[in-house]
Amino acid sequence: MHKTELLSRIQNKHAVVAVVGLGYVGLPLAMEFAEAGFTVIGFDVSERVTTLLNAGQSHIQDIAPELVAKHVKTGRFLATTDAARMKEADAISIAVPTPLGKTRDPDMTYVIAATQAVVAQAHAGLLVVLESTTYPGTTREVLQPALEAAGFAVGTEVFLAFSPERVDPGNPVYHTKNTPKVVGGVTPACTEVATALYAAVIDTVVPVSSTETAELVKLLENTFRSVNIGLVNEIAIVCDKLGVNVWEVIDAAATKPFGYMKFTPGPGIGGHCIPLDPHYLAWKMRTLNYKTRFIDLASEINSGMPDYVVEKVARALNDTSKSVKGSTVLILGVAYKRDIDDMRESPALDIMRLLEQRGANVTFHDPHVATFREDGHEYHSITLTPEALRAADAVVIVTDHTAYEWQMVVDHATLVVDTRNATGRTTPSVARIVSLADTAARPV
Repeated sequence: MHKTELLSRIQNKHAVVAVVGLGYVGLPLAMEFAEAGFTVIGFDVSERVTTLLNAGQSHIQDIAPELVAKHVKTGRFLATTDAARMKEADAISIAVPTPLGKTRDPDMTYVIAATQAVVAQAHAGLLVVLESTTYPGTTREVLQPALEAAGFAVGTEVFLAFSPERVDPGNPVYHTKNTPKVVGGVTPACTEVATALYAAVIDTVVPVSSTETAELVKLLENTFRSVNIGLVNEIAIVCDKLGVNVWEVIDAAATKPFGYMKFTPGPGIGGHCIPLDPHYLAWKMRTLNYKTRFIDLASEINSGMPDYVVEKVARALNDTSKSVKGSTVLILGVAYKRDIDDMRESPALDIMRLLEQRGANVTFHDPHVATFREDGHEYHSITLTPEALRAADAVVIVTDHTAYEWQMVVDHATLVVDTRNATGRTTPSVARIVSLADTAARPV
């Protein structure tokens, strides 16, 4: 009975959808539900975030303020910190952070807090979906017991599923609506209801047999990327030692029409997914007395890239009879990837910290990040001018935003350490360019 009624409410768009966590995952999802005609209540612990959203503004670069304002005005969307309003919801999507602790163990604080808030307001005929990336077994081991302890029969009275987020900030092609959505329920009825909900707003829904399968799908996707990035980063180091241009090797290998997928090296990995997700799987396997060797090795290589970049800077400065200590180093790009403002786990932070530890005077410019705070110090983006480039003893390209005029950089900087091959197609009239993985610098 509860399943039939809930499916009917979803089909006719009468279901009220609650989204817990209004960050990079939750807000885009909330907007898609509102666009599809559902009434959406967004929950966040930040009063600043909810006030901003209710004023028709947006704190997420991919979500236009006009879109938020439209749904606030029509009453399709309301942001609140009041968890009691979850009682109004027919479906609740949990999209809260899942960070790692200092020992790289999953920190389930936010998921547990969200679960407790949901259970406190739960009622028969409710669908709960966890979207936060986590270790296989979380949905069944954390959420299901909490709902059952509150007296609900999962699969008949309430419905529980896991659907991994697949957000790629700044992607101009794939966004929430047109990225296929994997859904796995605790029971077949749970999968059916969750699939119906997402099918109402997402172009393609991919049902799988269990919550564990859905949880592992997300970890496989990002472990695949982490391992391949680790491989190509090691190839970059190999090319450096052999005096071979890694970018030429990669471009030539990419001409093979089968059996090869192009990955490129860089100064490290950032964002909330790739640096963290494989460790959820590694942790889970440690509890089962299994060592995930590929994951651990890839993490070791990738986490060592900022040190490798700083050593490249030190060697390049030494070749110009300068030391890192006392030198002015300008970092171009502090976001973790191109054309976004997201700095989560950005390798730029490690590079700046390591350079400062060696005594460098570090400044930065990023067209998407005006200011940030790290280790108690506030950094402000400088104005990027020919004078600023000439004043730097070394310019380090960490993030290759498309807004940068690379020809201007190589025309005015005296030394450029390029970790992204951003200057590969420029003709330097002044700069000495040192590639991430090629000891042979291009002379003036």
